[in-house]
This record gives sequence, structure tokens and C-alpha cells, in this order.
Amino acid sequence: MVKPVEDIQLESGWKTVLNDEFSKDYFSKIKTFLIKEKQAGKTIYPPGKDIFKAFDSTPFSKVKVVIIGQDPYHGKGQAHGLCFSVQKPTPPPPSLVNIYKEIHSDLNLPIPQHGNLSKWAQQGVFLLNAILTVRANQPASHSKIGWDIFTDKVIQTISAQKDNIVFLLWGRFAQEKANLIDSKKHLILMAAHPSPFSAHNGFFGCQHFSKTNEYLISIGKEAIDWQID
Repeated sequence: MVKPVEDIQLESGWKTVLNDEFSKDYFSKIKTFLIKEKQAGKTIYPPGKDIFKAFDSTPFSKVKVVIIGQDPYHGKGQAHGLCFSVQKPTPPPPSLVNIYKEIHSDLNLPIPQHGNLSKWAQQGVFLLNAILTVRANQPASHSKIGWDIFTDKVIQTISAQKDNIVFLLWGRFAQEKANLIDSKKHLILMAAHPSPFSAHNGFFGCQHFSKTNEYLISIGKEAIDWQID
């Protein structure tokens, strides 16, 4: 469950820049809603300890790239707090398979057999879902409880307080977040969503992974190793 503000075990850098949010009314309503869901016997994904996994995996000071997803996977053993990522041994879902295909085409890297993207997160790829929780087997079931207010603030904070971040916005939902980002100081790359329904409309061939690395190198930062072991 989401804990009281003083008990939220968030990476210290994130906790500092987001501290004001945890005492706001909308955040209290999120906590109340999740408590009621649990009391009603609902299963919520990801598990409570992983709700803020993206933040703990990629400290604020280390963020170099931001990928924005919509809401967590809603099946058992899938979501663990990183967008597009799934826990082992769950096989990669279709959108992630297409991400791997594009990386293979773009960088000639082998296609992984699992879907855990923790290696990216540890290198500074902030894997943010706009909605941080979901009810089991009910996609978008928590899309109206206030998480978007929080994650919009997260995106705005990154934009305002950091420089030269690469934002990868895939699909209309993510692209609607572009107005929260200062395009004069950050690189925004847009493409179709990697879903099988849309990947052929511009995700395949976007070369976002090589373009990201070229930009990072051009500003003196280390490139991302996109290969998943």
C-alpha cells in the first residue's frame, strides 16, 4: 500500500524534489482509494513495495532518459513498477517484443528472452508509468484516481530541474505529455506506440535507441547499453 508520507521509502533525491506533493489533497485521496480497494479484497498491481520502483531504480540525480508508459500490466506476476517491463519468468509482452525488434534493427543487438528492464533503469532510463497502480485484470481501472496529477508533476520537475534529458514519447497518450517538457533544453523523440496495433505506423524504423545514444554522447554523457542480458 501507499504509506503515510513520512513512511514512503522513496529514493532521497526524488523525495526531496517531490516532497510537497505527498501532503497535497489529491495524494491523500490516492492513498484512501488504495486502502479501500485492499479492504474490499481487490488485488492491486504492482505489489505495494514496487509502486515507486521506477523512482528507486533510477535516482533523480542519475536520470538521463525518460520513457513514459500508460498504466501497469494487470496480470499476475507481470508488473513490478517499471513501464513496459515484466518480472521474470513472465515472457515479454507484445509491445516489449516490438521494442526489442526495433533495438535489434537499430543497433543489431540480440532479442532477449525475458522482459525485465531493470538494467536500463540502473543506467539512468527512468521507466515511468503515468498511472502507478491497477486493479488485477482490469486495465486502466486506476486511471482516474489522481496518479496522473502526481506523474505530470514528476515530468514537469524533471524538465525544470534537469538539462539535456531525452524523452521518448511513444503513442498519443505519451505524446500528450510533451507540453509538460521544455523542448529548448531537452530532446523529445516521438513515434507510434510499440503495440502490435500501431508499431508499423512509425515505431518500427524510428531509431530512437541510436538517436538517444548519439545525443547523450554529444553532450558528454555515457551512452545507454540497451542490450538486456
